[in-house]
Amino acid sequence: MSKEKNIAESTKYETFTQEEYMVMKDDLLRPIEKTGKWGKIWIAFLTVIFLAGVIAYYLQESLGKSVTTGLSDYTMWGVYISNFLFLVALSLSSVFMSAVLKLTHFEWYRPLSRIADVISLSSITMAGICIMISMGRPDRLYFLIIHGRIQSPIVWDIIVVATYFAACVLVLFIALIPSLSTCKNHLTNLPKWQLKMYEILSFGWKGTAEQWKILKKTVNILTVLVIPLGIALRTVSAWLFSTTLRPEWDSTNFGAYFVSGSALLTVAVMIIAVYAFRKIYDLKKYLTNMHFDKMGQAMVLFGFVYAYFNINEYLVPAYKMSSLHANHLLNLFVGEDALFYWLVVLFGIAVPCILPMFKKLRKPFTLTLIAVAVLIAGWFKFYLIVIPGLSHPLLPIQDVPPSWAHYTPSTIEMTIVAATIAGIMLLVTVFSKYFPIISVWEVAEGKLEGKEEIINYK
Repeated sequence: MSKEKNIAESTKYETFTQEEYMVMKDDLLRPIEKTGKWGKIWIAFLTVIFLAGVIAYYLQESLGKSVTTGLSDYTMWGVYISNFLFLVALSLSSVFMSAVLKLTHFEWYRPLSRIADVISLSSITMAGICIMISMGRPDRLYFLIIHGRIQSPIVWDIIVVATYFAACVLVLFIALIPSLSTCKNHLTNLPKWQLKMYEILSFGWKGTAEQWKILKKTVNILTVLVIPLGIALRTVSAWLFSTTLRPEWDSTNFGAYFVSGSALLTVAVMIIAVYAFRKIYDLKKYLTNMHFDKMGQAMVLFGFVYAYFNINEYLVPAYKMSSLHANHLLNLFVGEDALFYWLVVLFGIAVPCILPMFKKLRKPFTLTLIAVAVLIAGWFKFYLIVIPGLSHPLLPIQDVPPSWAHYTPSTIEMTIVAATIAGIMLLVTVFSKYFPIISVWEVAEGKLEGKEEIINYK
């Protein structure tokens, strides 16, 4: 009886390899073959925003930060660093939505892994650009690399950003090699230069047993390495704050606080990206309701972890309410920034902890709305970490312009920030127009191995 069952299952998967595999390839490669009118408009729109940011940066460097921004000797970081923290958080998508799921054998990761890897690479690229923007002079990066002191947390940040960027490139590219060969062989109606690009980048991939063995071993090694690298990246970003003398940032909780927040934001950005690709590229057979249900559950889990570290971050100093912390905490809880702060707590912590607990709200559209709210609140959360902390200096503000007591981002600053966000979306969009956004071989492997979560697409 057992033998007959094995034969039946074997026949089932052979049927898939002969018939369904070609259908799946057609579905997943279709977006590469043609870019519609709305796709071109979307790419042009993102390109315009990005170029506007380039122009704004040129004006900032030409005229000076004191003229073009709201930054001062007190608020010397502003939205550039809060945006940097946000982008670094998004870059951990590859860690939490691909590597961790892969290593813990949650098989529903398969259609999501490449989306997560592309978002990670795009985000860390823009995060690196944010560092140069914040420095004011790009040449300072060169001197920082040549003459930087290893005692400086900023040097640590440069090292881990560069290392994590390299890891993201390798993780994405190595797993992409079989897909490049598939594109070359299957999409014969594309321009010659594009087919030649696939041929060069696939490095003579033939799909032999030895090549598959090497590729899978390499992918597994990189998957293991990317997790500590990602956590180190986020922790070092937190250390930039916690190693200072400012009471608002002087916390040993900051590392775990930032990592847990990043985990929540990676789930939110993945939900939005998966919904967009599912809708625009008609991938409902591969990005199913099951994936949204699982991501909704992950949002609740990471939401409660993040809530714990938030409580830990504010409860202890609020209980003591020392003179060093009082001004900052009272400003957040009942002062000038109170409404702003509690809205961020509501949408950035309470909403992801509570709403996705209801199964009806873990459907694609409703969960995406929740994710948008969480993502926006997440950006403003980093704003509240950076700006109010700088607005309460160690020495009283005196004999300075009144504008220094309050920080308002300028049009130049917000244009540059918008350009970095547009840059991420542009990189992800362009990637999806030249390469399969869902890994054909990983999804096929899940079906061939009889993975229940992969086979039962509903």
